[in-house]
Amino acid sequence: MKQLKNFFWPVIGLVAVAWSVKLLYYKLLHEVSVDPSVKAQLDTGGFTSDLGIIVHAITEKLAVIPPHSYLLAGLSTLVAYAALAWYDRIALIHLDRQQGISWLYVSICSFVTYALSHNIGASVFSGGMVRFRAYTAKGLSGGEVAVLVALCSFTFAFGTMLLLGWVLIWEPQILKPLTSLSPKFNLGETPARIFGVVLLSLCFLYTIGAWLHFKPLQIGSFKLVYPRMPVVARQYLAAPLELAGAAGIIYFALPAEGNPGFAIVLGAFLLSFSAGLLSQVPGGVGVMEAVFLAIMPQIPATSVFAALLVWRLFYLLAPLLMSIPVILLFERSQLGKATKNLDPPTAILKH
Repeated sequence: MKQLKNFFWPVIGLVAVAWSVKLLYYKLLHEVSVDPSVKAQLDTGGFTSDLGIIVHAITEKLAVIPPHSYLLAGLSTLVAYAALAWYDRIALIHLDRQQGISWLYVSICSFVTYALSHNIGASVFSGGMVRFRAYTAKGLSGGEVAVLVALCSFTFAFGTMLLLGWVLIWEPQILKPLTSLSPKFNLGETPARIFGVVLLSLCFLYTIGAWLHFKPLQIGSFKLVYPRMPVVARQYLAAPLELAGAAGIIYFALPAEGNPGFAIVLGAFLLSFSAGLLSQVPGGVGVMEAVFLAIMPQIPATSVFAALLVWRLFYLLAPLLMSIPVILLFERSQLGKATKNLDPPTAILKH
């Protein structure tokens, strides 16, 4: 059974690779099929011709964006993924297990984790699987990996609350255009600001708990330790940095004319991306388009779609494509170890 278990996870890794390749194709297909003329061509062609049509349609959309915007969007992507790696490092510091695990290892693990979870959805499960494989190989227990996954998810939620609180106080009118999507957004500027204050107050209360050194929660043999101030201080930096970097991709890809400013773009990103994660829609497909088009009616819809396409290529699809060889190499090494540890035939006969 132990030997079968050694082979189980590499097989799961290969299945994840196959799923990722399929997902890449269908996500690219979605991006171009919104154009009726392109959809008609896709309906009549085979796989090879469809792939050519997809590449041509995407190239056509992206050609309208100037080169310097791509450079800035690329830098924003690097900032976002560097901050995501910091999430994992912060969690390891919280667990006091950062020794012996290099920044490079953490960065690669984090990159693959988010490349899969952002695209596949069910981020706690899909991301947790990658982290479980990577960090148990470095000696962490299953319980420690569970705490690491939970703290990384909380860091994202904390950053969202922190930045959305500031956006609602600074730009409370951002919710008004969303009433076209749901009447629940019809709050008015004062209630929107109050909600922003509530979000910031929750962040403040969380910080107070760290400052007061709340006692660990003991559940049987499992101990849940409240994050201390050095960890919380890092969360205050890493979480906003990641979210600002991700939103920056869209901001720089939007045209200068009619651009509502970074605060509005950030607010639209936080609202739409969070809604996409809650709905478990991979990449927030459909949700982001609806929110951005509602909040930015002064920008042509084609420009908004192009900016969101850049975001998906830089933040979702390119990382997914780059993560596939990493998974293959890791699982190949693990499969090699499993094969090497197989009992020889004579040993099996003796048993």
